Amino acid sequence: MSTQFAHDLRTARRKAGLTQDDLAHLLDTHQSAVSDLETGKQRPGLYEIIELSLIYGRSFESFFEEVLAERRKLLRRRLKTLPDLKKPTADTFNRASSLERMKERLKPPQDHGGA
Repeated sequence: MSTQFAHDLRTARRKAGLTQDDLAHLLDTHQSAVSDLETGKQRPGLYEIIELSLIYGRSFESFFEEVLAERRKLLRRRLKTLPDLKKPTADTFNRASSLERMKERLKPPQDHGGA
């Protein structure tokens, strides 16, 4: 698991003035589970991700930038090796345009920061 995510989660909790016990109560889990998240031993599930976003007022993407970049790269690699269709059918009519749109979505985000 990303050490950056674990660090961000721990920082967000501390900035909010919450203890691990507080966060465990809000997530309906144990303090040890929060510790595992904050040390990178465990990844949060979908419901925990949503709840963390609500608790800290941060987007999913802000917590998982590294994971998103890793998955984007992996999917780009898989997309390049996707086999061609042997027999196009009416069901696969939109395949090429869908794959092209996916290719665009998988591009790394542009850094628009100023100098």
